[in-house]
Amino acid sequence: MSNFKILIIEDEVFIAKDISNTLIKIGYDVVDIAYDSESALKKIYQYAPDLVLIDITIRGQKDGIEVAKVINDRHRIPFVYLTSHSDKITLDRAKLTRPYGYLVKPFNDKDLVTSIEIAIFNWSEDMKKMNLDHSVVNLTASSPLSNKEYEIYLDLVSGLNNKQIADKHFVSINTVKTHVKKIFIKMDVHDRLSALRKVLE
Repeated sequence: MSNFKILIIEDEVFIAKDISNTLIKIGYDVVDIAYDSESALKKIYQYAPDLVLIDITIRGQKDGIEVAKVINDRHRIPFVYLTSHSDKITLDRAKLTRPYGYLVKPFNDKDLVTSIEIAIFNWSEDMKKMNLDHSVVNLTASSPLSNKEYEIYLDLVSGLNNKQIADKHFVSINTVKTHVKKIFIKMDVHDRLSALRKVLE
């Protein structure tokens, strides 16, 4: 879990693979691509991604906005819309789901990366406003998190990857991985979003 995990929901294969290749090149972990709403919902549950890119017009029983509503109801995952629609009706529907970004096609790689970085930053800021006090986090753990583990826990749920955490704390990536492993064992979780949800629930 060294990178920020992203799921792409896009029914145009060429566009989806192009987005995936761009993100992988700059260091993100693209966990998968979903080409319709049914597989999208399954993959969200399967991978628990850190961020979802959602095309509004997709195949399946639901469109991207309806998929986003499910994300809001069942998961705590930030998402960014990708769409060729900028009309008022679509925009008004999309706004109600409180996305972390709205990117209109066609867009270039720079626009995509900028939107993702802003989404991650805003998600991080929202996490800081939640009740993630050390004592509250410890209530969900089988044994208390050390001060350093707690600091790294906050970095994890804020969206930092292992390298960023290592740089911040002036330690090696292997040291960070060891701390992360201990945190996950103590909290009985397997990924950062589960670690966050466990505390918030």
